[in-house]
Amino acid sequence: MYRQLLFGSFIIAVVFWGGSANQKPVVFFHSESERAELRAMRELLVIDSNVIFPTSVACGGCHGFDNNGYAMVDAAGNDVNIFDDWRATMMANSAKDPFWRAKVSHEILLYPSHSLDIQSKCTSCHAPNGHYTALFRGQEHYTLSDMIADSIGLDGVTCSTCHKISPENLAATFSGEITFDTNRVVYGPYSQPFNPPMQDFVGFNPVFGEHIGDAGICAPCHTLVTHPFDYQGEPTGTSFVEQATYHEWLNSNYGTQNITCQECHMPRLKEPIVISSNYLFLDGRSPFGLHELVGANTAMLKLMKNNRQALGINAEAAQFDETIEKTFQMLQQKSLNLNLTLESLDQDSVTFALKLTNKAGHKFPSGYPSRRAFVSFVLLSEQGDTLFRSGMLQPDLEVAGNNPQFEPHHNLINDPGQAQIYEMVTGDVNGQFTTVLERAYASLKDNRLPPAGFRTTHPSYDSMMIVGHALDDPDFNKTAGGTQGSGADVVHYRIGITGYQGHVSAHATVYYQSLPPRWMAEMFSATTPEIETFRTMFNESDQSPVAVGSAHLEGVFVDGVVNTGQPDRDFSVKIASNPATNGVSLIQLRGATLQYVKVYAANGQFIRRQNGADPTVVLPRKGLYLLEIGTNKGVVVKKVVY
Repeated sequence: MYRQLLFGSFIIAVVFWGGSANQKPVVFFHSESERAELRAMRELLVIDSNVIFPTSVACGGCHGFDNNGYAMVDAAGNDVNIFDDWRATMMANSAKDPFWRAKVSHEILLYPSHSLDIQSKCTSCHAPNGHYTALFRGQEHYTLSDMIADSIGLDGVTCSTCHKISPENLAATFSGEITFDTNRVVYGPYSQPFNPPMQDFVGFNPVFGEHIGDAGICAPCHTLVTHPFDYQGEPTGTSFVEQATYHEWLNSNYGTQNITCQECHMPRLKEPIVISSNYLFLDGRSPFGLHELVGANTAMLKLMKNNRQALGINAEAAQFDETIEKTFQMLQQKSLNLNLTLESLDQDSVTFALKLTNKAGHKFPSGYPSRRAFVSFVLLSEQGDTLFRSGMLQPDLEVAGNNPQFEPHHNLINDPGQAQIYEMVTGDVNGQFTTVLERAYASLKDNRLPPAGFRTTHPSYDSMMIVGHALDDPDFNKTAGGTQGSGADVVHYRIGITGYQGHVSAHATVYYQSLPPRWMAEMFSATTPEIETFRTMFNESDQSPVAVGSAHLEGVFVDGVVNTGQPDRDFSVKIASNPATNGVSLIQLRGATLQYVKVYAANGQFIRRQNGADPTVVLPRKGLYLLEIGTNKGVVVKKVVY
């Protein structure tokens, strides 16, 4: 609407371009009256010189949808405009987020004397432009009431938030302390920007800022350190790292190789894209960062989509649908790799190894500490009966077997009452689980999957430590040689099979939850207007966890009914040379045909697969190996020593 209002009656009709590349284009409007109207509109719309941050609507006129189909479209004609991609994101709606408002009100309810400090700290990231402006002009605090009455505060993390961050102190300030450039400039990623539209219509000067592509732009709000209190409201004199996504990135291969946050959360188009509408002489710019800004919180996006009017959100349902779909893609394509293998097989048990590898440039999950991922593992008989299950989701969306305090990290799971849950658990001064951030004193558990390259020797490790049993797990963030930095974990599932004979299939699925029931319970035990508003929306919304990935293994033959005195089954598999002679083992079969052999190291690492009926297996080096031997009658696992 803004764009049509501003330009609808005086779209540029003709552009004559001739002469050398240094000559300026000659632009003609339809008539002198239209030029007069344009000048009048300029006078009305140029932002007052006292305003530090233009709102997003001032940017949407040129960087929104182009009715002419010239700007903000890719080579295939797809609309990739900045304004519409941004306005259905969590960042665009950070100030209107009903869960955030409810959580702030809960903290104030418990610590009313801290109300002003709580609100001012929380708005520093959720309403950064309004917060900064208020404090810049001399206010001591910026509250929710201030924000609700402030259009720039309600704009959330808006265009001018990121594009007015100064290169000074980049990546040196955190916890909402953002260094903005208060001059009338807006930083962008392209050299020699075309200035007139932004200067004339908005009153700001676009300038090139190399730092706009730096991960340090994200640092001020994506590492947050708090200062906890006891139950009497007395400060503990300590600090607590509530979230440290930026420092997790530093301690990763992504940080070492300078693969920035923007490269995943604002994927680049290499083709040139015209970035401003209404100027037909503009050339495309490359690379172009899509302003998708997606993370992992599909639950809140769906909730806000369904409550747009009540929350004062101006994004359309279709725009939310697009952001939600891209968020699913982020979770399911760019978060984890899963690999499920058969580890060992005995007459009384079968063991599977599930390897989870983090593909993100930070921990998974990362960010706000409510977020968790858990593994659901099921072993089925060939008739489809359940022989074993772990980590099953209950109707109340809680994980079956989750310990009342918190579920410890597991290397081996052999009981249905155990579940692997990847999470950070916040504890109070008494060592009890708490969701009250003012009381968050220490991490009781942090087994979230580290990014590749993550090391406990990194200078900033103290801001994102591994806590609990995961620290001693030989498979957690360890390579096959035992060094740190794999960004992976291996969970071993050992299931008793005594009394069962036949084929089995194993199925593992990893689920992600942004607002699990246990985290919500403490807040929902209280009541404030904000909590009640969110409670109603939450209860009516779809809070189903997202299946991030799955892995399956079929056709494994187990025999839990054969005892020493009983005859062999109708086929047998033996290793003729064990230990292997000069690294060579020979497989002998009776009553079956060899189809393939998979070779694994003792720690479950896959080495290679050989197909066909060749019974000769060559081992790479001295050590203990597992051979998964596939036949036309089932799969058998044998240990071999070289």
